[in-house]
Parts: sequence; C-alpha cells; structure tokens
Amino acid sequence: MQVLLSWLRDFVDIDIPVELLAERLTVAGLEVGAITYLGLPQGHVPGVRWPKSDHLVWDRDKIVLAAIREVKPHPDADRLVLALVDYGGAELEQTVTGAPNLLEYRGRGPLPEPLWAPFAKEGAEVWDGHSDEPKRMILKEKKLRGIPNRCMVCSEKELGLSDEHEGILLLENPGTFVPGTPLQDVLGDVILHIELTPNLARCFSILGVAREVAALLGKPLRQPSYDVVQTGPSIDGQVAIDIRGPELNPRFTLTLLREVEIRPSPQWMQRRLKLVGQRPINNIVDVTNYITFEIGQPLHAFDYDKLKARVGGRVPKIITRLPEPGETLATLDEQTRALEAHNILVCDEAGVLSLGGIIGGAETEISPDTRNVLLEAANWNFINIRRTMQSQKVFTDAGTRFSRGVHPSQAILGVRRGIELMRQTGGGQIAQGIIDDYPLPAPTVQVALSIHEVTRLLGMTFTVEQVAAILRRAQFEVAVQGDTLHVTVPDNRLDISADPVTGQADLVEEIARIHGYDQIPDTVMDDMLPPQWSNTALDREEQTRDILVALGLRETISYRLTTAEREALLIPAGWSAGESPLQSAAYVSLANPLTPERVALRQSLLLSLIDNALANSRYTPRQHLFEIGNVYFQRGADLPDEPRRLGLLLTGPRRLASWTNDESADPVDFFDLKGVVEGLLDGLHIRGISYARSTHPSLHPGRSARLLVDGRPVGDFGELHPAVARAFELTAAPVFVAEFDLDVLLADVEPNYTVQPLPTTPPVYQDIALVVSEDTSAAAVEAVILRAGGSLLRAARLFDVYRGDPIPAGSKSLAYSLVYQSDERTLKDEDVAKVHQKIVRTCERDLNAKLRA
Repeated sequence: MQVLLSWLRDFVDIDIPVELLAERLTVAGLEVGAITYLGLPQGHVPGVRWPKSDHLVWDRDKIVLAAIREVKPHPDADRLVLALVDYGGAELEQTVTGAPNLLEYRGRGPLPEPLWAPFAKEGAEVWDGHSDEPKRMILKEKKLRGIPNRCMVCSEKELGLSDEHEGILLLENPGTFVPGTPLQDVLGDVILHIELTPNLARCFSILGVAREVAALLGKPLRQPSYDVVQTGPSIDGQVAIDIRGPELNPRFTLTLLREVEIRPSPQWMQRRLKLVGQRPINNIVDVTNYITFEIGQPLHAFDYDKLKARVGGRVPKIITRLPEPGETLATLDEQTRALEAHNILVCDEAGVLSLGGIIGGAETEISPDTRNVLLEAANWNFINIRRTMQSQKVFTDAGTRFSRGVHPSQAILGVRRGIELMRQTGGGQIAQGIIDDYPLPAPTVQVALSIHEVTRLLGMTFTVEQVAAILRRAQFEVAVQGDTLHVTVPDNRLDISADPVTGQADLVEEIARIHGYDQIPDTVMDDMLPPQWSNTALDREEQTRDILVALGLRETISYRLTTAEREALLIPAGWSAGESPLQSAAYVSLANPLTPERVALRQSLLLSLIDNALANSRYTPRQHLFEIGNVYFQRGADLPDEPRRLGLLLTGPRRLASWTNDESADPVDFFDLKGVVEGLLDGLHIRGISYARSTHPSLHPGRSARLLVDGRPVGDFGELHPAVARAFELTAAPVFVAEFDLDVLLADVEPNYTVQPLPTTPPVYQDIALVVSEDTSAAAVEAVILRAGGSLLRAARLFDVYRGDPIPAGSKSLAYSLVYQSDERTLKDEDVAKVHQKIVRTCERDLNAKLRA
C-alpha cells in the first residue's frame, strides 16, 4: 500500500524524520519496502539506513511557485506563447512555452486571476520533458524562435511527478502561499510503500496507518469529519433495503444526494489519488475511491434515476441475495460474468446491480448525465468475498479490503464521510436521514488481561499503569481492577480474538509492538530447561539427506499439487489403474484450486522428479537428484494418509565433463543407482537387505528391482520404462529412478550398530563358479554361500554370469569372489579348503548346484 505523508499528517502529527518513521513502522510489523521522495531531499538519520533514492530534489531557490499574470502571442510561432511570470522577483520574467493549456489565455491582456504553476529558474535541474528516456538537464539561456528564454514553467514530467507532458501543471489557488514560495513547501511530499500482510487488514487505509503511527509515537489521533449537511427532503420513502442473507451481508446503508453536478474532482483529491495509484474519473467516482483509501470503507455510487427507470419509476428496493440459476452481470470492467451459487449480489426488483463488495454493474454506473446519486456503504462476509474474487477472477481495491475484514461499524462512517464530500465537490442537496439496515450486529470484544500474563509472555516487567497507557495509545479502552486489566477492543481491531486465552496473547503482542520489539532487553532464562526429547524421525530424515548429498545427489523441493492426468503418464499403455500401485486410491482434490495444473495432491514423487529433470535438461544433461516429501491417499471422510517417500533420479553422464573424459561416452546405468541405494543403506546401518524382481509399471521390466528389508518391501528402483520416458520426452539418455517408503525404511535403522576394528590378519581370496538353474537368482546363491561360509567368510561378490557351451541349456554359471579372514589368526590353506568344501556341498544340497570344472 502507498501512504502519502501529507495525507497521513491530516490525522496525526509527525515530528520525526520520515526515515525514522519508516524504521519504527517496520519494526512494529508494517514493513516499509521503499520510500519515494517527491521533490524533497532524502534524510540522513544516524543508525537508520535506507537505500539511496535516485530522485529529483527541487532546489528551494530555483524551483518555486509562480503566478502567470499574462499570456502573450509569440511573434514568430503560432504554437508558442510568452508567459509573463511573477516568481517573487523585482520584475516579471518572460518565458517562452508551448504548453497547450495556456493557448486559450493568449492575447487576453493581464489576467484577472493569475494562473499558478511551478517555475524553474535558470540553473535549475529538471527532467527533460521531451526525452523518451529518463534524462536530467540544467536550464540555460537559449533562444526559442528568436526570443531569449532562460526559465521554464513546468509540467508534471519535468518535475518527476508523472509522465504527463501535455501541458504545464496548473495549480488551484494555493491559499496562503505567495509567488516565490519554494515548491518543496507546496507540492513536496513522501510516499511510504508499505508491504502489508493479510493480518493487518486494519492498516489498508491512510487512517489505519495513522492509528499505528499515533500509537507508536504517543500522539493523539485526529478523526476525519463525519458531519453531514442534510438540507434535502427525507430519504424515507425514496429507497428501501431488503437483506436476505445477513450472514453474508451483516449491514447495508444508503444515502441520497440530489441535483449534483458531475465534474472533475478538486485538484488536491486528484493528486492524492494519482499518488496512491488511482486514475481520477469524476467527483463522484473519485470520492468513492478516496474514502476507500482514506478510512478503508469501500463505497459504491448508483445513478438513482437509472435505478428508478429499471423498475418503471417506482421506489427502488435494494436487495442483497445469492444469484438465481442462469443470472449474469455486466460489470464495470466491460465483462459479462456468469454468476456462481455463492456470489453475494446487490440487486433490485429488476435484476442484478453489482457483485457485492467487489465490483459494480455497468447499467447503473455514474455518467456525465447523472444528477441524483444513491450512495451505498455496506459490510460483507470476508470469506465469501475472498472466494468470489478467486472464482470470478476479479480483484479490486474494494474486494481486497473486504476479503481481509472490515468491521460493520465502518459502513455508517463511510457513507456519511462520502456523501458530504460529494456535496462539497459537486453541490446538490443531501436527503435527511440514512437508511441503515443492521440485522447482524458485531459483538463487542472484551478481554481480561492479568499483568502476570504480560510478564510471563514477554519476559520483562511492566506495571499495570504502563500496560494500560500502551493499550490506550492504540485506541483500546482499559479499566484497571487490581492486577487485571479489562480491555474493550476497538471495532477496527478484528485481529484481536474474543477467546480468553488467544485474546490475551493478541494483547500482549500489541504491548510488545507498541513498546518496541527492539526495546525488549536480552535476558538469560531464569528457569530450568525442560527435559529435552530428540525427534528421532526428523533426525533420521536429516541423516538420509546428509548421506545422499555425500553420495553426490542434489535435493529438490517440489509442489505437492498436481493432476491425476499428469500422474497417469507414469503408467504405460496396457496397465489399468486397478493393477497399478499408482492411482490405487482416490485423489485428494482441492475444492478451489488456484491453477488447473494444481488441483490434486500427489500420490508419487516420481512425477516431481521427472518434471524437475525436464526443466533442468535445458541446462545440463547430468542430473543426480533426490526428494523427500509426503504423498497423499484419500481415506474416506477422514483426513488423508500422508506417508513420507524418498525419490531418486539419475540420468546423463556418470562423471562431470572435463578435458580428460568425454561426458557422453560413460552414461549412468542401473548399477550406478544400485550403488547409491547400497550407499544409503550402508550409511543408515540397515541390515537384512535383499532384492527381488520389480513389477512396478513405471520401471523397465528387465532393468529394475524391488528392495526388501527383512523380507518386507520398501520400494522399487530401476530404469524408467521406455513408454513412460517417451511420454515425458526424456529420450536423450536412460533415466533411472527410485521411490521408497521412507517411514518403513527408517524404521529399520539400527541405532546401536557394532563398529569393527580394522583387520590385523591378511585375507585369503578364492573364486567359486557354480552351475545353477536359470530360475535360480544370484541373490539366493549368495545367501546360501554366506550362510555356509560361517564366520570365516567375510564377503561374496558376483563377478561373472555365463550362458553357453558347455553350460547345459536352461542353466547358467555364476562366479563369485570369496574373501576369507579371521580376527584371531592367519588362515592356512587347509582352514580355507575345509570351509570352501562346505560351501560347495551346501550349494549342491540346497540349490542343486554343481561346481563348474
């Protein structure tokens, strides 16, 4: 939100530098992201540092307020004039200008009323108004069509106020200012760009920020005037209200202004609206926008005669209701909107008038022919407004405020303030009385706060009187009874909970904010630390991350939202959803998704990893990634199951490219991924590991495996199925992926594992080749060998698989390298031979294997 300092000063006196004010606001939670200076120099406050602003400072001696006394024709140019300017000097200064808005005054002689404008003397620095790029220039004397010119009457662009350069800036009567007054004193200003979080709904207005400033500086707050001059006939019988859903529309007010003149709003109002990002339109529409920004209560103005015409000249009845089937609304943004069942509407007996609290309809908008204005100020359910803005894809300043919360009490203030400003800027008569329908009054929030609770939560000591004074600075009403403060919350503070416990915490937060977070002293905890409990699940998850990073993988963090259609690409043709472990449960879907690509919670990490690989493939062919995150499965009407998963992805060259190797000649394969899996299992000290053939649909049937721990399946890994790779256009190199149930995996971590010393005796190496049936797995053979080898056999590693002559058909030869070793003694040949023979006999008996000659 953009906060104009001069506007802020209408409500509170500010006697500190603006940079220090920005610092105080930021510390209190209203983060000032930037400061824009309009003609004023940037301050330098010790201990407060703001980024230096590249802005134009209006020299107090050279850029001043001036009065144009006469406009003469240029003797040699039809599009130029000679302005005789009173800038406070001894004589009038003749200035050559081509400003179109001075042409109408040409040749009239001395003007009965001067034209007030900014004036830059010779040597002044201004922006070049004729340059398309930002460019500064120093005024120097030169001839324009034969007439010397050394000064300038300025446009907004030349002063750095806007890009407007169609004419010079003509000011309204400056009141007490005289020619020669430094322009800094007339138009100089500062804009604070405050980044408000949704919980600061009370600050979405100049008055709301002024309340914060008044509390922080200990200054009194000046309210705007809500007095109304009502000289017209009574409003009774001229309009009626019918609220059909008080829970969505707690309050609705109306007032009527007759015989108003539609014209441009005053210059001061236009300037303020421009500086907060609003385009001036006319005095009626501008007032509705002005009040929205001033006090935070959005207004809407109807053409009263158009309302009467819609119902055949009868008395209009304003109705707030939900839409009927098939209703549409043509809104002010020139769109026709199909209305949804939850959209609260402002209607009359002829149909829909506006989208309540968000945007008006085009049929009854204010036009240059409007003479009678019906002004609305209402209150709306913030959740419904937020939902409607999202579903209708329309975001307005009014909707922004209502969607964060506006108290119903503000409606009557807004309608009174708004209708009087309309009368002041456009004339007319305000009807006596205000139609105010308030079927659902908001309760008054009261909280009892103990001084001991303040001390307990803040860790510092306050007296009851100090706390009461701080809260009163923030407009809270406080009654003190012993050590307890009975606090009545002002109606603009919707963020203070009525719950006794939460409300106390909210008030203590206010005390800390206003006192100053930076004023809370550093203290040593004056208490015993509670018992410390480790978070085993989190510790093991972090250990998993550390191991994978050490193995050369990079972690990714992805959106948990996707679509069922996108995840369906993980299942190749020929698999049904019922046969696949994917999509085995209904998806957990969002009722109101933000984008069509994020409508359901994921059921697998594979899609996230593949999408990241696709995005990264534009920059590097080598990707070694992992992700730890939750997947989600629907569980009836209960909350969904959220198991943790670990996903891995490897693709591209095995090593980084360098001058010693060609990156494309050595791609990763299945065994690289298996090595990562084994490295992880070894680092976690998980035992009882075995592998089986995988039937996962997303994996290549011949280049994949299932990981088991103590016979329980943990997950699958292997090469991505070729059909799945083609569906994702990942065909440049094989892609290897894994997905494991992290909860099951980490449950088998051995917390107290045995560490063996380095061996002091030499190992003995022998090889063994066994002929087994083609159906016998290498893992089964290895298990029998290790079991038969006993304590002397330290390792068995498969190093060769052979099929062919002289191996019989239907059989294969598996060759293992065996390592024998003892911690007590050096093994002799006969020791090893005895164990070796036992291994052969056991394999012959249990596997029907034969020793290959």
